[in-house]
Amino acid sequence: MLKRFIKRLLGQKSTADEPASPLRRIPLEEHGIRREQISACALHVTDTLQQQGYLAFVVGGAIRDLMIEARPKDFDVATNATPEQVRGLFRRAHIIGRRFRLVHVMCGNDTVEVSTFRAHTQEPGEGERTTDPHGRILRDNVFGGQESDAERRDFTINALYYDPQQQEIWDYCGGYSDIRQRLVRMIGDPATRYREDPVRMLRCARFAAKLDFHIEPDTRAPIAGLAGLLANVPPARLFDEMLKLLLSGHAVRAIHQLRAEGLHHGVMPMLDQLLDDQQSQRFVTAALHNTDQRVQAGKPVSPAFLFASLLWHPLQPVWQQRLTDDENEQSALFAAMDEVLEQQRSRLAVPRRLDGNIKEIWAMQPRFVQRGGGRAWRLVTHPRFRAGYDFLLLRAEADHSLRELADWWTAFYHADDSLRDNLVAALTEKAPAKRRRRRKKPNANPPAEPDVTHD
Repeated sequence: MLKRFIKRLLGQKSTADEPASPLRRIPLEEHGIRREQISACALHVTDTLQQQGYLAFVVGGAIRDLMIEARPKDFDVATNATPEQVRGLFRRAHIIGRRFRLVHVMCGNDTVEVSTFRAHTQEPGEGERTTDPHGRILRDNVFGGQESDAERRDFTINALYYDPQQQEIWDYCGGYSDIRQRLVRMIGDPATRYREDPVRMLRCARFAAKLDFHIEPDTRAPIAGLAGLLANVPPARLFDEMLKLLLSGHAVRAIHQLRAEGLHHGVMPMLDQLLDDQQSQRFVTAALHNTDQRVQAGKPVSPAFLFASLLWHPLQPVWQQRLTDDENEQSALFAAMDEVLEQQRSRLAVPRRLDGNIKEIWAMQPRFVQRGGGRAWRLVTHPRFRAGYDFLLLRAEADHSLRELADWWTAFYHADDSLRDNLVAALTEKAPAKRRRRRKKPNANPPAEPDVTHD
């Protein structure tokens, strides 16, 4: 701080204030991204802002994804208009956030997030900024110019600005070259930037895994030593970032990337146990692989199913301990569920709204073993049966001793009432009894192959 002050007195620029590289304006002929590839809502926002005399660019991940021929999940816009000025130009727009004030502009069912150019950390500007004792930015609403906005972004690959009118990419930090070289590189001093926001370490691992990029050596170097700073991040924010990682479509690779960087201790300590135990590793890998396939195919994925999978093996020893304390099986199971969820919630704030679905999936697992009498008939009509059944299939994929049980339930699920009678009767080697009342089949047209629905 003192050195920076002296440099300013002498009229010198501190290195933190210096641009990473001169502005490079890349024409359509070189980058190949056309206006038609941008969402209609993002074009409406940028066109409206530019018509009113403001600068407006599509920014960040969408440009990166278009460059590598991936489908952008959403399109964000950056502008020199303040949040209040942006809100005043659109009929359906509202300001959100306290840490970073943004504007959501809605066009039908689409929403575009609009941010105002922000100043560099050391640069004075309009607004306010506060940090904690570790350097983590708690609030950053200091507005500045486009160059400073680029420098304060996290990685070079996320600091590209696309002007839909001129169809140019504006690159202040060398992100265009890094994308071509498939590199994740931090803008500025990596250690300082991680201290400002420790979640950037998780984002670094996520981008490397999702994009199949390499982490630039200087960007990787401080991570192991600063991983403990994740303890200062609110659990709710950690959950949001971990959910992005797990639903990236490359969760298997991302989890191994987290572990390789030493980041798993701060968010999911159970990963050590899961990835060291062969059976647990098979189960978690199967669950994450299934999730990746569904995300890549555009199918729905349930966070409740995902976290039920990740926490299933940590639940087992807690459940067994309670059984040895003379609790009955059901009460021991539900007490163990509460204990494991609360323990995980202290570091990663799994929303309580997911608890009911997680517990239902877990509670059904012992019931799959109890098939005699009318139990199988009652279980197959449970509203969450399919999620519990899919969970059983994943367990059987990791533990071959469950294969016979899973096959029985697959046959029962696809059978008509008469065959179901025979399957239940065969369990006790008795002749099939004729039922007086025929139960309605839960799924009249089941899929030919089991498919984890994650409902």
